[in-house]
Amino acid sequence: MFSRLRRILVSDRAGTPSAKHPRTRQHNIFEAAATYVSACAEDDQRQIDESSGWVSPEALSFGVGELACRAVIALARERDESPQTVARSLLGLPAA
Repeated sequence: MFSRLRRILVSDRAGTPSAKHPRTRQHNIFEAAATYVSACAEDDQRQIDESSGWVSPEALSFGVGELACRAVIALARERDESPQTVARSLLGLPAA
């Protein structure tokens, strides 16, 4: 019984940020990229600014590129077209 109570207290204490060491949430590059891109699509400048500060510019660029690749692949499968055709279409470019 005491060991169970101790585990609860220790885990609660570990999970509560102190004034000396406040816990800040860590964001990964894919979360930052998803938030950044969706904020750009919705023209939400506040969210763009916030999400662009979560990771380094290089990491955000990588995440946005990875998101673009995955989105093009998903759309190509859905449309039964090649990724190149979908990418060019999304950018308003003529078919190659």
